[in-house]
Amino acid sequence: MEQKAGYEKPDQEKEFVKEITPRSVDFSQWYIDVVLKAKMMDYAPIKGFMAIRPSGYALWEKIQEQMDRRFKETGHQNAYFPLFIPHELLEKEAEHVEGFSPEVAWVTKGGDEILSEPLVVRPTSEAIICDFYSRWVQSWRDLPVLINQWCNVVRWEKSTRPFLRTSEFLWQEGHTCHRTEEEAEEEALKMLEVYRECIETELAIPAVVGRKTEREKFAGALRTYTVEALMSDGRGLQAGTSHNLGQHFAKVFDITFLDKDDQLKHVWQTSWGVSTRLIGALIMVHGDDRGLIIPPRLATFQAVIVPILTKKDRKRVLESVQELADQLQGNIRVKLDDREEYSPGWKFNDWEMRGVPLRIEIGPKDLDRGQVVLVRRDSGEKFFVPREELPTLLPGLLDQIQDDMLKKALEFREANTRSGSDYAEFKQIMEEKRGFYMASWCGDAACEEKVKDDTKATIRCILFDQQPADENCLVCDKKAKEVVYFARAY
Repeated sequence: MEQKAGYEKPDQEKEFVKEITPRSVDFSQWYIDVVLKAKMMDYAPIKGFMAIRPSGYALWEKIQEQMDRRFKETGHQNAYFPLFIPHELLEKEAEHVEGFSPEVAWVTKGGDEILSEPLVVRPTSEAIICDFYSRWVQSWRDLPVLINQWCNVVRWEKSTRPFLRTSEFLWQEGHTCHRTEEEAEEEALKMLEVYRECIETELAIPAVVGRKTEREKFAGALRTYTVEALMSDGRGLQAGTSHNLGQHFAKVFDITFLDKDDQLKHVWQTSWGVSTRLIGALIMVHGDDRGLIIPPRLATFQAVIVPILTKKDRKRVLESVQELADQLQGNIRVKLDDREEYSPGWKFNDWEMRGVPLRIEIGPKDLDRGQVVLVRRDSGEKFFVPREELPTLLPGLLDQIQDDMLKKALEFREANTRSGSDYAEFKQIMEEKRGFYMASWCGDAACEEKVKDDTKATIRCILFDQQPADENCLVCDKKAKEVVYFARAY
C-alpha cells in the first residue's frame, strides 16, 4: 500500500510515531506528516488540489453542522448559485476583479465549442449572486435577504498547503441585503460573533476579533471584520471574515428597492465566510508530536474501546466490550476496535494519531476487577474506573477535556502575546519568538508596508473597544491612532 497515505503493517508499530517529524524540528513537515498519516487528505495529480479523505471530511461535516445550526438560528436560509460566472459580470466590478484576477481560473471551451465569452470558475460569488439579487429585490418588503451558500471555490494559488491554502477549497459564504447601513453593520458584526463563539465553543480555539486595515480588507468592501487565531508555532491565522459591503456592489449591479417613503434606493449588503482552513487551524492549535488531538465536540468518535485479547479469554472479552459499546452508544459517540489483525499497541498508536479524545482499554484482568482503563488523548492521563460508572462519567469527562483544551490554547496565546513600542525589539520578537504583538499604529499604509518588508508580519486586526492610543506609532514618530495586533501569518 502507499506509504505516503499513512498505512503501516502490524510489525512496524515501534516505528509508528517516528515517522512524524517533531514540531520542534520542522513544524511545516510535522503538519504534512500528520495530515497524511492521519489519513485526512491525499494529494491530487493537479498541483494545489487535494482529496479530503473520510476522517478529514468528517471534521468538516461537524464544523458545517455547528455553523449551519447557528446560521439558521439567526434567520438565514441556505441556497445554491452557479459555479461559473460570465466574464461580463465579473468585469462590472473593477475593484473586485483587480483583487482576484491573479487567482481566477477561466473556462474557454465547452465540449468542442470555443465559448463566445469566457467563464470564470467562482473565486467567490458576489458577482453572480448580485446579478440574481438585482432581480429578486424590488421592494422594502423583500428585505432583508438572508442567504447562505455551502460550496467550493477555486483560486489558482501559487503556494499551497493542505487545508490552509489550496487552489480549490470548501466554504460557506453568506450574502445579505438590508434597507439601511445600520442594519448591514449589525449583520456583519452579528455574524462575526457567531464565528467567534462557534470557533471557541466547538473547536476550542481562542479567538481575537477586530477590523482589518484598508490594505487588508476584502476587495470592494466598506469594512472587513476578522476572527484571528494563534497557531502553536507562533503564526497567526485568519479563521473567518465578515464584510460590510456598503452599497458598492449594489450600485454596480443595480440592486434597488422601493422604500417605505416611495423612494428608489440601493440596498446595503454584507458577505461573510469560513472555510476548510479551520481544519488546518484545529490541527496546528491542538496537535502534538503523536498526531491529532480532536476536541470532543467535533470528534467522529469521542471514545474508542480497545479489547486486550488472549486465547483463553478472547470470547468473554469480545462479548463484554460489545455489550459496553452498545451500552455507551446513547451517551457518547463510541467506536469498538475489535480488529484482530492488529495488536493493541498498534491500535493505541493509531487512535492517538487520529486524535480520538478517550481510549478505553479492557482485558481479562479488568473484567475480573469490574473496571476499565481510561486514557485521555489531550493530557495522556491514565486511570482506572469502575465499569458501572462509565455511562454517567464519560459525558462529563468529555466536557472537561473540551474545556481543558480551550484553556490550554488560551494560556499559550496569552503567553505568546506581547506588547511594546520599541521597533527594534518588535523585529527581534517577530524573528525569534513570533506570536501576537500588540502595538500602536498611526494608520499610515506606509508604516504597515514597512513592517511587512522588514519582518514579514502584517496587521492582523485593529482591536475593538480600545482606548485612544497615547503612544507614538511603533514604526514612525507620528501620533498613533489605533492599537493593532501584528503577527506573521499563514
